[in-house]
Amino acid sequence: MAFPAGFGWGAATAAYQVEGGWDADGKGPCVWDTFTHQGGERVFKNQTGDVACGSYTLWEEDLKCIKQLGLTHYRFSLSWSRLLPDGTTGFINQKGIDYYNKIIDDLLTNGVTPIVTLYHFDLPQALEDQGGWLSEAIIERFDKYAQFCFSTFGDRVKQWITINEPNILAMLAYELGSFPPGIPHIGTGGYQAAHNMIKAHARSWHSYDSLFRKKQKGMVTLSIFASWLEPADPNSVSDQEAAKRAIAFHLDFFAKPIFIDGDYPEVVKSQVASISKKQGYPSSRLPEFTEEEKKMIKGTADFFAVHYYTSRLVKYQENKKGELGLLQDVEIEFFPDPSWKNIDWIYVVPWGIRKVLKYIKDTYNNPVIYITENGFPQLDPTSLDDTHRWEYFRQTFQELFKAIQLDKVNLQVYCAWSLLDNFEWNQGYSSRFGLFHVDFEDPARPRVPYTSAKEYAKIIRNNGLEGHL
Repeated sequence: MAFPAGFGWGAATAAYQVEGGWDADGKGPCVWDTFTHQGGERVFKNQTGDVACGSYTLWEEDLKCIKQLGLTHYRFSLSWSRLLPDGTTGFINQKGIDYYNKIIDDLLTNGVTPIVTLYHFDLPQALEDQGGWLSEAIIERFDKYAQFCFSTFGDRVKQWITINEPNILAMLAYELGSFPPGIPHIGTGGYQAAHNMIKAHARSWHSYDSLFRKKQKGMVTLSIFASWLEPADPNSVSDQEAAKRAIAFHLDFFAKPIFIDGDYPEVVKSQVASISKKQGYPSSRLPEFTEEEKKMIKGTADFFAVHYYTSRLVKYQENKKGELGLLQDVEIEFFPDPSWKNIDWIYVVPWGIRKVLKYIKDTYNNPVIYITENGFPQLDPTSLDDTHRWEYFRQTFQELFKAIQLDKVNLQVYCAWSLLDNFEWNQGYSSRFGLFHVDFEDPARPRVPYTSAKEYAKIIRNNGLEGHL
């Protein structure tokens, strides 16, 4: 099962999850520093990313892992507050620039293409103190930060992701409050944050387009988390509609404005408006884009970056009591099929990734697609033999091959999550997604390959897997 010539094989990390050095060399605090230092069991065993994998001082070790796998692409994120400690260009931290310059230069020297994420959940605390993503002011701040990164690193970085998983961030940080700043705004916060993220992304895309593209010749997009959502009863019209609605709120909410027409899906607008009205709101809880904003947002992505981990079944569930909440607005119940195997929230549904890819192809005019995250946790942190996990990856690659060959999906790059076991947000170090095992008890943080790392290296070497459809 040979993949197309030049197919990109990568792995991904994110700054807060691997770097450590939380206050080293002039770095300012980010919201995760504040959130984890407050304790209160919001993270597994009150763990923090203060040291994490120690990648800030152990980059050479990460590079060895990258070379051992034979990766063609490496996706990592910049720590906004390591570069700009208070989030603004008022003070620029040269040590931060030096660190990322070294990563970028070492990757290129070794023939590895960097895919760089500007912002992966770790907002500078100084900007959160001014309202974070709930404030319109963030749009200008983000654009200035993006321009700083384009001008500093864009001579070498050609693939940019502005915002990581805005759909997850809006929901967990500003709707439910399980991510920092830890304050729920049920029914309103998620929409407001998402609205500002879309505008911030679009502004920064235009900045790249007008100021840097001609000389740097790169590409800019944002990455969207997408589960496949299947009707629980394929013969039920209400379940079919519920699944469509779920995809509209989950994936199309961000993709449609950016890739199609600058505005939210109609079903999202009508659902939120009608439920808001029943709840006595004078207008919809979903903010509206002006005509000018729609024009600005439309077409602000150069490729489609998607994350896939798992799938769910969906059925209609009427919001009879008029409960407030983003999830209640969708009027669905979602759950796994009892036959699906799982670890934690990830159910093994490899065919879901093919359906997501085909949906993107059919809905968004056959774009170039990068899978910028996909992975599965290792159950036993004491064992390097993760055969069950490799099976998830192997089946996923089979589905990717089918998507390319049979569905003619224009998939060009795949990045596994993650290069290393790391700090998995609220789950701390209890959830291990790395291709390389990290011993968090050992100050040297040794990296040792799991079975899946060795198997993935073979896939990369062969540009495909053995067997046939």
